[in-house]
Amino acid sequence: MAHPRHGWRWWNNKAQTGFLMKNLLLTVLLFASAAQVMAADAYPTVRVRDIPEGLKMVWRQTRPEMTETSRCAAAFDNHSDVEKMTLQCSVHIKMAAEGARRAMRYCEEKRQELKIKESCRMVTD
Repeated sequence: MAHPRHGWRWWNNKAQTGFLMKNLLLTVLLFASAAQVMAADAYPTVRVRDIPEGLKMVWRQTRPEMTETSRCAAAFDNHSDVEKMTLQCSVHIKMAAEGARRAMRYCEEKRQELKIKESCRMVTD
């Protein structure tokens, strides 16, 4: 029979290994669920250089007022039809996720009003 102290260490190591494995599994599951939540708020994007010139002018005028949490969304069918394009921004906002949701909501409302076929996309630098 093993010395009681050795037996205790062996059990203690097994218990620690089980505890660590459970915590590792829990951490992986938490990260996976957090990634799904963040992906749910992810919106399609368009770079500033890819939006029509008319919208770029609005972007340049709005940009100085924007903070790191401000967001803009754009919708346009083509680069030449000025009547069918919109850029909607949420400028004075405390949280970036809320700014993105509001910008997309404003853009969707305007997109339906102007009957723009393409969906709204978040504008990125």
